Amino acid sequence: MADTFERPVTPPPRSIQSNLQSTPEHVRQIEINRLKAKAAQRQRETEAAASSVPNANHKRPLGITTSPTAPTPSSSRPLKPDSRIGKYFEYDLSKMVNSKGGFLVEDGVEVDQDTRRKEMEREKQRAVQNLEPPIFLDPSLNPRCQECQTVDIDHTLKKVFGCLVCKKCQNEKPERYSLLTKTECKQDYLLTDPELRDQELLPHLLKANPHKSTYANMMLFLRYQVEEFAWKKWGTPEALDAEYERRTSEKKKKKNKKFEQSLKELRKRTKESVWQRRKDEEHRHVFGHLEQGSDGTGQQVCHECGFTIDVEEL
Repeated sequence: MADTFERPVTPPPRSIQSNLQSTPEHVRQIEINRLKAKAAQRQRETEAAASSVPNANHKRPLGITTSPTAPTPSSSRPLKPDSRIGKYFEYDLSKMVNSKGGFLVEDGVEVDQDTRRKEMEREKQRAVQNLEPPIFLDPSLNPRCQECQTVDIDHTLKKVFGCLVCKKCQNEKPERYSLLTKTECKQDYLLTDPELRDQELLPHLLKANPHKSTYANMMLFLRYQVEEFAWKKWGTPEALDAEYERRTSEKKKKKNKKFEQSLKELRKRTKESVWQRRKDEEHRHVFGHLEQGSDGTGQQVCHECGFTIDVEEL
């Protein structure tokens, strides 16, 4: 039993095996690899020490990578953007500076102080314009409502339309101070788009469309200003009413004419369809073969209706 079983032999140590199989060329290659490994280790230690030092933004530089799986500069290639993702922007966060103003700016890009100062001045001007004017202690210096002589006027109407009126008078007299839309001005007072868009002729107030936010803004006009402009354009209210009636009657005539034309075409198509249907429903005889009679004349019989005709051969 001991003779048949062979015990595995332990291989010699690596140093002994390498000394036995090494050649001068092999030893030289091993020494070169060892020096390369030491140089790579020193480079990694240098990069690690440099990465521990933050930049001006107190962040680790993005270009220094200590990952062992990082691609080498020779093998690294820029990634192509995926068309399925859509548009996107690449930012180097290591170069970003927190301006504490709701946005990020890149390091090294100086903000133009002159531009920032002008923007702040515009913002102050817009804030001043949106503020209501103060009330003076001297009553003669305060603007008053042209209806009730109160100082509590609507500053929006004063700013946009130049009208001195309070909220109470505006609600009590809608026939004079109510706001009209652009469509109402065109339909009721027969004004055109160029006239309504001219701010000098007719001042208007822009307001967001209540039907949908993506629609164009509403243009609101003051009623008495629209009426004054319409009286000036057409002469008198009676002339405006006459023009309105004339346009309404013309529109009605055009509508009736179009209806009569469409009705005429419909009757024509109906008549043609009835005639064609009757034409298609007409019976057409289908005769069989010629049958010779005893008197020498031939007969043909329709297979569908039984109609018979006499045929004489010459």
